[in-house]
Amino acid sequence: MKKLFLFLLLASFSVQAQYKIKGELNPPKKYNWIILYKIEGARQVFVKSESLKKTSKVINGKKTEVSNFEFTLPANAKAGSYRVSYKTEGGGFADFLFNKENISFTFNPEKAEETIQFYQSKENKLYQEYINTVSTQQYKTDSLQVAYLKTPQPKTANLYKAQLSKIAALQKQYLAKSKGLMVHSFIKATNRYNSPTISKDPQAYLKSINDHFFDTIDFTNTALYNSSFIIDRITDYVFYMNYSDDAKKQNELHKEAVQTVLEKAKSQAFKKDILEFLITQFVNSRNIDFADYLMKTYYQKLPVAIQNKEFVSSFNEKTIVSIGRTAPEITWKENGKEYKLSTINDAQNYVLVFWSTGCSHCLREIPVLYKNTQNSKNTKVIAFSLENNDKDWKKHIQKYPKWHNVIGLKKWENPTARAYQIYSTPTYIVLDKNKKIIAKPETLDEVRKIVKYLDQ
Repeated sequence: MKKLFLFLLLASFSVQAQYKIKGELNPPKKYNWIILYKIEGARQVFVKSESLKKTSKVINGKKTEVSNFEFTLPANAKAGSYRVSYKTEGGGFADFLFNKENISFTFNPEKAEETIQFYQSKENKLYQEYINTVSTQQYKTDSLQVAYLKTPQPKTANLYKAQLSKIAALQKQYLAKSKGLMVHSFIKATNRYNSPTISKDPQAYLKSINDHFFDTIDFTNTALYNSSFIIDRITDYVFYMNYSDDAKKQNELHKEAVQTVLEKAKSQAFKKDILEFLITQFVNSRNIDFADYLMKTYYQKLPVAIQNKEFVSSFNEKTIVSIGRTAPEITWKENGKEYKLSTINDAQNYVLVFWSTGCSHCLREIPVLYKNTQNSKNTKVIAFSLENNDKDWKKHIQKYPKWHNVIGLKKWENPTARAYQIYSTPTYIVLDKNKKIIAKPETLDEVRKIVKYLDQ
């Protein structure tokens, strides 16, 4: 009897020790799956996935369809920042804090961050309450600062001081409320710097925010580190707080901003994560030169043991044919003569087009391209045809005597096609005289406009 009682007690404890993460997407949209991740540094680590279940509920007296999900976490699930993701591309996710409690929330999947609402969770409800309350007061503070910059008045300056006192009191109140909770670190770090006296010009105002941007953020705090918080702040600082319309000035601002960020990150592992994040962002925004700068100046100087070989390999693969890169070498024979892309010098610019005689789009576009380029003053075409054999190719190239015509056998498996990451034909790449990639037009009309511009 005692054994049975002990078994039932343990079973009851086991059930109670599990935690439920429940969510609702409203409206449901066309999403079928949801994935749960744990945030660790700048990475998201897979936990589990579930299918979304569509149900109906009454909202404001109206029957509404929603999508629901529920994850069960074990008693030993790590506390920290978690993410539910429902889109593979384009950023569809919602973040929350988990600290050994049941959580339920709802959000609109098209704008999750702005619409997320927590029904159950002491940590998340308190943080959301804090954000909503303090952001309202911060908006009033910023409005007074802007009003003063437009029309300086002592009354506005006095109201600004009073507003600072309100924010300070609220911050103190929420720090006390959150004592002993995980969210305490986030409330402390979210507190934005405000100059103790109202700024008299826009430059001084922006400089004060920039100079004190990371004052309240502890880069060694485990809770902040294992969340998207610091990475989000780094994004704001590097890409928005340090912005200029002048390309040269922007480059210098980026360098200074990255240096500031890396000086804050004492951990080499976190520096690696930050650099991988920033390099990826610059690659995605097609700023390959700055991505290269980060790789050479910082990433490659990290301890070899922590460098990610897969990341470096992926970086090289993704950027090998990016705008700004020197085009990979191509060698070919033409009328018995050996040619090399790197040494050819019969034009100021080149249009490198990958095409195929078996591609219907190519057969329509290639004759038009020839017509638009055969009399070009500064641009010559190198037509690289992906084929299984040279039979049809030999017939077609008779129509294009003013081009450099190159054949690549084995079609998609051709080494040059793979080096240039050719997945469809026709693909156009524009090079300068040094064979540096200067454009990757997606349409024939774009090619025509570029050639016309280069001929001016």
